[in-house]
Amino acid sequence: MAVAYAVPPEPGLDEIIARYPLVSPFVILKTDVQRRGVRYTAAAQAAVDPSLHQVLYQGFSIEKQDQNPMSLILRDGTSILISEGPNRRPPYVVDVVDGKTVLTDQGRVIEEVEYWHKPAYYDQTTTSGKPMWTVAAARPQRIDFNPYQYCQFWTNGQGCKYCNIAANFNQNKDQKPAFLDLEDIAETARVALGQPGRFTSVFLTGGSLLSGAELLDDEVDLYIRVLQAIGRSLNPEKFPSQLIATAFNERQLARLYEQTGLSSYTADIEVLNEDLFGWICPGKAKKIGYREWKRRLVAAVDIFGPGNVNTGIVGGVELAQPRGFPSEADALKATLEEAEDLASQGVSTVYCVWNVAPGSVFQDQLSPSLDYYVQLAVGLDALRRKYNLSIDMDNYRRCGNHPDSDLSRVWQPVAGTL
Repeated sequence: MAVAYAVPPEPGLDEIIARYPLVSPFVILKTDVQRRGVRYTAAAQAAVDPSLHQVLYQGFSIEKQDQNPMSLILRDGTSILISEGPNRRPPYVVDVVDGKTVLTDQGRVIEEVEYWHKPAYYDQTTTSGKPMWTVAAARPQRIDFNPYQYCQFWTNGQGCKYCNIAANFNQNKDQKPAFLDLEDIAETARVALGQPGRFTSVFLTGGSLLSGAELLDDEVDLYIRVLQAIGRSLNPEKFPSQLIATAFNERQLARLYEQTGLSSYTADIEVLNEDLFGWICPGKAKKIGYREWKRRLVAAVDIFGPGNVNTGIVGGVELAQPRGFPSEADALKATLEEAEDLASQGVSTVYCVWNVAPGSVFQDQLSPSLDYYVQLAVGLDALRRKYNLSIDMDNYRRCGNHPDSDLSRVWQPVAGTL
């Protein structure tokens, strides 16, 4: 359901940075850029070198290359996964000023930025002729595989309301197969991981695959095959890796752990409230349920160990209207209470800034204030410190999409800055 309302007045970036002196201003800036999105001037586009930088592609075709970079890096190494979609708030603008590539806001230079450099394998093709950049994406220190690029919750219109995976897949299905070829994955992994010093971890994710003798068995089987294929390029029995998948039961989790080199497991619950979970994620609620999802996360700790299991939420979606929380204060309190319940049992929670995505059910909604996102980041970071939970497997180096896990770089606890 679309909700039309005006963007309310809210504190600006400088005021929020001053309000939270123990929170890195780079993390606050990153959060606001993710919240508001960016656009590029002609000068910023001209500064992109496709032979050096990762660039965006239209329709997954190298012949339809945009002159826009994949993402940005700040001076302290903070990654910003950016959105260029429509946004009801004015976006930041990337421009070139005095020979430097910078973020600007209403003409004011805010900070210098760099474009992501592409890894060596991006210019190679597999034996089957597939460009390797279409098989695996890259973040600055992580290689990403998405072996199943649809989500079966959308087959009956039961997908998560903030998500546009079905819209994107249907728009590009002539060029984007639902399943990646296993040999293409294995070959790309071998070449990519051969570049010295580039990658610190392997990442897998994809849409939910509900079929199989038991619910989700086919999804588990797929990830086992992919992880085994990637593992052939690595020597250790276990290797630095993360899987974001559906909430598997204990038998399925044990198979993943015992038959592959996977070292950490994530099942994104998306929103930490049972009623909102049922509204926002109807397929997940119907097939698995909120309480069972949480129970499976806790069960995974016994298999992968504390600090190796987490869940992700779409930060801010708990305020979606008309059924979300009535205020940011109510949303923050309820979310952190649920996150603490999980943290006390060895499960960490991270959040991504809610990108109000075109093509999603929630495409006309409005994400919350920057102040809310900073408080959420501080709160989740404080819970990990309280319960001594490592977030190394999903931190600023291996993911770069979570403002709260960016705070793990700071030695001094930031609890109490609110």
